[in-house]
Amino acid sequence: MEVTWQMLLLVCPLVFLAGFVDSVAGGGGLISLPAYYLAGLPPVLAAGTNKLSACLGTVSSSARFLMGGRVDGRVAVLAAAGAFPGSWLGTALLQKIPEDAVRLMMLVVIPIVAAVVLLQGRKMSRQRVPDSLYWPVSFLIGFAVGFYDGLVGPGTGTFLILMFTMLLGMEGVRASGTAKLVNLTSNVASLSALMLSGHVLYALALPAAACGIAGNWLGASLTISKGTKFIRVMMLAVLALLLAKMLVDMVQ
Repeated sequence: MEVTWQMLLLVCPLVFLAGFVDSVAGGGGLISLPAYYLAGLPPVLAAGTNKLSACLGTVSSSARFLMGGRVDGRVAVLAAAGAFPGSWLGTALLQKIPEDAVRLMMLVVIPIVAAVVLLQGRKMSRQRVPDSLYWPVSFLIGFAVGFYDGLVGPGTGTFLILMFTMLLGMEGVRASGTAKLVNLTSNVASLSALMLSGHVLYALALPAAACGIAGNWLGASLTISKGTKFIRVMMLAVLALLLAKMLVDMVQ
């Protein structure tokens, strides 16, 4: 597929914005994946191209959170260990499902993400699992969200932040930083499967990735300096984006 300058002008700014949003509150795929659709890529090729740019962008935000000491290393390792096989399985299933079914799944899952963000509000940071299950639940969170990431994608970071805060009682900024490392693992697993099957448009993914790296670094820096309140505001912004997207999809 040939990449035109119009495609670059459409995708690159949106991937920058997606990287900024994703590094703070997750949900960047809700911006970047539709951008690739608008550029004319079919769903599986869009998924692979999006994974490459997202993966490189997440490296940037992960490095920034690590430098700021805002990552729970043990939870990140356990959740990442679950995310890798979960994401691989989700991606394998993605390649066996008709394209229309993938779009339908997005329409079903996105409102669920929106509802969870809205209903939890300020009650998120309270541990709900007993200490004896803390580490197994960390692994299971990674596996479940990794599977979702490989199969659908958008909202993965938001799901991770919600699970870390709702179930594990993690503070917001640390949850966001930890989520980045786990999301990076699931992205690598999904990306490797899509690259092996030839579903990546490198001529578009690499320029977009450069913009995504800049957006991720900026978002992570602001999150560290402004704290949990900034994350909550950004999650509400993601919620507005989710609802707007659903309204457009219903009208079309």
